[in-house]
Amino acid sequence: MNNRCIYIGWDPREADAYAVARNSIERRLSESIPVRGLILSDLRSSGIYTRPTRMKVNSEGRTEVVDVLSVRSDYDGRISTQHANARFFVPHIHGHGLAVFVDGDILVRADMAELFRIAESDRSKAVWCVKHDYRPAETVKMDGQVQSQYGRKNWSSVCVFNCDHPANRKLTLGHCNTKPGRDLHRFFWLEDEQIGELGVEWNWLAGESDPAIDPKLVHFTAGTPSMPGYENAPYAEEWRAELLRWAA
Repeated sequence: MNNRCIYIGWDPREADAYAVARNSIERRLSESIPVRGLILSDLRSSGIYTRPTRMKVNSEGRTEVVDVLSVRSDYDGRISTQHANARFFVPHIHGHGLAVFVDGDILVRADMAELFRIAESDRSKAVWCVKHDYRPAETVKMDGQVQSQYGRKNWSSVCVFNCDHPANRKLTLGHCNTKPGRDLHRFFWLEDEQIGELGVEWNWLAGESDPAIDPKLVHFTAGTPSMPGYENAPYAEEWRAELLRWAA
């Protein structure tokens, strides 16, 4: 029960999304579990994160981050958020116990202590996540970002790391700092049987997942309701209400 934490991906371009994510988590927690932002600048200043990046100005004049290690002939290496690859440093930051990582573009509608109880029930799993079969037809997503394709896509957007599992020790800091992002996101260091499966309600993709499901966590993976074109996404009104509640 000790040494638990929830890490939320932080990106300065999505401060409102982070506020919604954090507020919706904290006000529903039934147990005392710390909630922290996963901030790239902090990881860099501490010397943990050394992945090479460069800045690129797109055709609309926006500055974007390119993960140099992820560049290939059919992908220019642009990452949609600053925490795109930072999430894989969580086992090293947390050290021991259980740690949940969530993308910043979420709305939580249930008690996230449940995720820790699920992971504690079977310590044979190194990671728990929703095993989406997600193959988006679109080539772009939020804010004009590239919609890249890779195995186990969106699995890492909400996941529970069992930091004590021997398999997770195979994910060294060297790997985190040298592997292409697509390899990290497909959990290259884990076998299928080492990945536990959460119900889809814990990472319900707005506009993609079955609308008949009552989500415990809504993931606005294509774009948050504050972005043009996504104002009417499923659960957008709840998202805006959570933002107003935080700002009050």
